[in-house]
Amino acid sequence: MLIALGTEAAMKGYRVRYTLATKLVNELVEAADEKQLNKTIARYGRVDLLCIDELGYMELDRHGAELLFQVLTEREEKNSVAIASNESFGGWTKTFTDPRLCAAIVDRLTFNGTIIETGTDSYRLATTRARTAEQPNAS
Repeated sequence: MLIALGTEAAMKGYRVRYTLATKLVNELVEAADEKQLNKTIARYGRVDLLCIDELGYMELDRHGAELLFQVLTEREEKNSVAIASNESFGGWTKTFTDPRLCAAIVDRLTFNGTIIETGTDSYRLATTRARTAEQPNAS
């Protein structure tokens, strides 16, 4: 769904960037080490729609979470962010271990936002099962 949203926005002329959460955080950490953090954050701030996928799959250390927070703050009330996560907001404390930082990130993402819950069933698994059920038996 996240990729489709980004694709539709791009087809309508919006500047879109898609990234995995861990890839974004790794890029930010490397940029900080190379004294290029402001430039990198600004680059993520310029796109009309930033799509961040797989947030909640892996725990982020405090430094990485703080860097992600900076990106979200840079975009706040200026440009859109779309997040895909397998965790409800209540479970994000496993990803963002600092409760205050977690609350601030959720606050920024949900303010004037739209939350779409698709349920707990895996779309990929359901698609595979449906495809398998449609195939004739190989006997």
